[in-house]
Amino acid sequence: MRALSCQCGQTLFYDNTQCQNCGRILGFDPTRGEMLSCDEQADGTLQAGDGQFYRLCANRRDYKVCNGLVAQSAPGGDTARCVCCALNRTIPTLSRPDNLLRWRRLEQAKLRLLTGLYSLGLEVGAKPANSMPGLRFDFLADKRTHPDALETFVSTGHHQGVITINVLEADEVQRVWQKETSSERYRTLLGHFRHEAGHYFYFRLVSDQSSFAALFGDPGQDYSQALQNHYNSGAKAGWEQSYISAYASSHPLEDWAECFAHYLHMQDALETAASRGIIPAADASADFGDKLLSWMTLAVSLNELNHSLGLGDAYPFVLPPTVVEKLDYIHEAVAAA
Repeated sequence: MRALSCQCGQTLFYDNTQCQNCGRILGFDPTRGEMLSCDEQADGTLQAGDGQFYRLCANRRDYKVCNGLVAQSAPGGDTARCVCCALNRTIPTLSRPDNLLRWRRLEQAKLRLLTGLYSLGLEVGAKPANSMPGLRFDFLADKRTHPDALETFVSTGHHQGVITINVLEADEVQRVWQKETSSERYRTLLGHFRHEAGHYFYFRLVSDQSSFAALFGDPGQDYSQALQNHYNSGAKAGWEQSYISAYASSHPLEDWAECFAHYLHMQDALETAASRGIIPAADASADFGDKLLSWMTLAVSLNELNHSLGLGDAYPFVLPPTVVEKLDYIHEAVAAA
């Protein structure tokens, strides 16, 4: 994430809604990775520093779950939604306690996901020519948080362009409980978004199945049976030598999705660190080896900073050579796109 500032010079953060220094209305544009700071006009419209006119996203105006803006000329009038909210198919049931807060957290994570994808030049819209669907989101509840829900258990996952996130993942206590009971090293809401986006981008980025299979394994092996074996018997023995996580060893497509998520983790953290002057800005011509070296140096520093505050590792992972090859493969696939 780039460093952001208001017209007045005040430092801003990507989820801010109003400048605390000058009072201007703010709106983050994930397609450009920029914050718009706007002066409110007498008719209620918002004029940004570039002279363009905007209005609040309907979800922001009605529920305060995002900080998006919509161009004044956009169709839909007062019901128009920002580029981020427009991707939602299903939102949490707002009659349930705590779901408004959960929805807000979901939107914050989704905004960071989309900003990272746009910064890499990755398209999220449909491609009718090859029947590729656009990215969409369902935020669903099961009976654990909504007694009237039809489903006893809703799995977070991806299917044909739709990313489903169980709203329970936006509950801090429940997510930590799940992390501990599953003996996971890392579990975050943003991590879920990035992992499921990895499944989506497998279909958009991987065209050479032979090169993929040589590194990740045969993607055509029975997916349901592989996951069932993983949950029944645990991770493959010695998985630490070839996989980024235990779950990655369950199936080649899960391996790809886990590595894709980690690639986005690296990309975002490196960009943020460079924008804050913590590390030098990356050379546009730098190869993946240089990027990886910067990442490993930064990750160690992040972990040590966390330890200084009495916290656990910020990045509790080791990257063996085989995983580095997989990350490099993803880097090349993204660059080619």
